[in-house]
Amino acid sequence: MKFGSVPLDDAEGAVAAHAVRLDDTVIKKGAKLGAAEIALLRAAGYRDVVVARLEDGDLPEDTAAMILADAVAGAGVRADKPFTGRANLYAACAGVLCTPPGALDAFNGVDEAITLATPPDFKAVAAGELIGTVKVIPYAVPERMVAEAAAAAPGLLSVAPFRLRRVAVVSTLLPGFAEKVMAKTLAVTRARLAPTGAEICRTATCSHEAGPLRDLLRDVVAEGAELVIVFGASAIVDRRDVVPMALTEAGGTVVRLGMPVDPGNLLLLGRLGEVPVVGAPGCARSPKENGFDWVLMRLLTGLAVTSADIARMGAGGLIGEIATRPQPREEPKAPLSSPVAAVVLAAGRGTRMGGPNKLLAEVGGRPVVRRVVEAALASCARPVVVVTGHQAERVRAALKGLDVTFAHNPDYRDGLAGSLAAGIAAVPPASPAALVLLGDMPLLEAATLDRLVSAFAPDEGRLVVVPVAEGRRGNPVLWSRRFFAELSALEGDVGARHLIAAHGEAVCEVKVAGPGTLIDVDTPEALRAAAALAAPQNITG
Repeated sequence: MKFGSVPLDDAEGAVAAHAVRLDDTVIKKGAKLGAAEIALLRAAGYRDVVVARLEDGDLPEDTAAMILADAVAGAGVRADKPFTGRANLYAACAGVLCTPPGALDAFNGVDEAITLATPPDFKAVAAGELIGTVKVIPYAVPERMVAEAAAAAPGLLSVAPFRLRRVAVVSTLLPGFAEKVMAKTLAVTRARLAPTGAEICRTATCSHEAGPLRDLLRDVVAEGAELVIVFGASAIVDRRDVVPMALTEAGGTVVRLGMPVDPGNLLLLGRLGEVPVVGAPGCARSPKENGFDWVLMRLLTGLAVTSADIARMGAGGLIGEIATRPQPREEPKAPLSSPVAAVVLAAGRGTRMGGPNKLLAEVGGRPVVRRVVEAALASCARPVVVVTGHQAERVRAALKGLDVTFAHNPDYRDGLAGSLAAGIAAVPPASPAALVLLGDMPLLEAATLDRLVSAFAPDEGRLVVVPVAEGRRGNPVLWSRRFFAELSALEGDVGARHLIAAHGEAVCEVKVAGPGTLIDVDTPEALRAAAALAAPQNITG
């Protein structure tokens, strides 16, 4: 191809190298110059123009792009009609993108004039998603160059369709493990599977012991599960731990424990016969992308995943910040001796109560919400932020005279998450953490709150502090500032239980006495029970 400035007398039939703006029209870049275009240029005072002119053996950019796109499009890929030297490639089905190692480099190494860009290898893609673009840089390229590039990597871009449809989800349980966590985990897993066409065919639970889990793994595979996900009650930290031991005792094999992807390090991959078994890391309880997604998507296509495949995931495996990794940029500049804030959620309508506002009901001669706030004020937490919503003025009146800061949630009807976000937003920047209290727990004691605050130790990895009474986790929960963004991003009428499960490595349990962390007055019966147990010394410590 020839390129350069030529007199207008020699420009007919050539391609305009650049756009030329005239008084009332534009000769577009790439336009073929005919007699009319040359006349317009001449009338505008031009004597020459920069053009590209094809030589013998050259292919126009669109022709070359189409040949190359057709060459690299493998199974599950369709090429679109080219324009301005670009031909886009799209997934013809939902699945996982596949590019053989080195194939893309070989294609792009033929000549700088020919390029192909793709997403990362093994990315999960939806039908119709853009997965590649061929771009021919100049207006024409030699035919021999196109042939060389086309031969360098035929069918290099393909999509392996999702094939597995039946997924069993098995969970092990320890005393105090909340049912809400299980429900959230299943909801997140269903959403994760939905784009692949797979469904949960069986859910099952057992105690966190090798024997019961062994039997359950055998059962779900015998019932036809094509893939098994195991959510353990505690993280898998060794091949002799509960989940890998159960898999081995069931007759299966452990392919790999651990992956160089963060979050997702504590993933287990195994097989029971021909059925893949994945021991999910704690982060898999969260909808955010993590290493579990990378392995799961490949398995659902039927592609083999080896230990070596997982080992190669380290490049690009640092997906994002995690709470337990030191994050000096996100730490408050104030020392850790700065007070932990308290956030009291008092915005809800209390629909289960079936009538009066439960926060204003009296227990021991005082409104429920006032008892909660007084317990917070009697603790070391400061400031105390109260989130209002439903009947805000009445709630404020019930707290008259107390040294609190108010934050209002105008969208309280949408559920708990909005109130939590409003409260977190009101926490001072210097506060290293927030103790989140429910406004309907009138038996909370200040001493209990102080014990939770005392257990908070970021340098030792104790970033989420949870009370445990009678073998059950309760409320309130103390959250490090590192989790504020995730708490604020919650939606709907859900709390943060699933975040506790997803960040199990950051959780510290504190055993407490008494019913205060377990009883909330959601119903008239619960209100009567709390009133019967109430005593002044139980509130202020």
